[in-house]
Amino acid sequence: MGAGNAIQPAELGFFVSVAGAGSLSAAARDLGISTAAVSKRLALMETRIGMPLVTRTTRRMSLTPEGEVLLEHARRILGDIDDLEQLLTSAKGRPSGLLRVNATLGFGRMHVAPVISEYSRMYPDVDVQLQLSADPPPLIEDAFDVCVRFGEPPDARVVARHLAPNRRILCASPMYLREHGVPQTPQELLRHNCIGIRQGSDAYGVWRLGATKGPKQQSESIHVRGNLTTNDGEIAVHWALEGHGIVLRAEWDVERYLRSGRLVQVLSNYATPEADIYAVYQQRHQLSSRIRLFVEFLAKKFGQFGK
Repeated sequence: MGAGNAIQPAELGFFVSVAGAGSLSAAARDLGISTAAVSKRLALMETRIGMPLVTRTTRRMSLTPEGEVLLEHARRILGDIDDLEQLLTSAKGRPSGLLRVNATLGFGRMHVAPVISEYSRMYPDVDVQLQLSADPPPLIEDAFDVCVRFGEPPDARVVARHLAPNRRILCASPMYLREHGVPQTPQELLRHNCIGIRQGSDAYGVWRLGATKGPKQQSESIHVRGNLTTNDGEIAVHWALEGHGIVLRAEWDVERYLRSGRLVQVLSNYATPEADIYAVYQQRHQLSSRIRLFVEFLAKKFGQFGK
């Protein structure tokens, strides 16, 4: 058998199912065939391709480096076939296929997951996978279709759709401010307990504040300290609610507490770095209706925030 038909299109879907299931028996259940049949079909693929794709152990399996390459390309090819089908048929309004979304932990849980819930009701043929991570994934990797992130990415090779404005806000509970006083200048933060959040590539423990009034936009970096730090923004906000100190957090994450008065903004006449919300995706996905509709849906929902 020549190399011309070493990889058959039908096998790409099979291999993606097997890889996603995590074990041959789970794949067999998903595909509705016996474990022996899965094993045999996989062995035939490996024979034709001429190299092992999966390392099998009794409990679970892992992909060989070649298997990883095949999986990455198979997912992309199947996505492209889906997109092509939708472009050529009248199915534009009924997107289908896999949509892989990444967002940060707290924001993804609080704001992106509810939007996906609504999107899924409108477009039930799309399979949505939401993965939350502390840091945005590297953009060059093809692990996600849409990444919701703070701040515009520096990479020009991707499409960054501005979804909503978002500022970082300094705030504390009324109880903390009663006990420790309200800081009037950035320098006064040095004698306050500042709750630290270790996230992403931000310089940890450094808060940059700029004067919003005056001719020159001067910015100063304050090296704050405090006795509590975490890599989870929601925990930091809860510590602030419990009166432990001052936190620097995105408006989207604290807006409801500011409205109810459980947190109070401090140093509001100083500017903090912007943290606008963007949906980021690869340029070649601009034709994909499931991705385009999802990004438009996000923009519409996020545009209503705080109104």
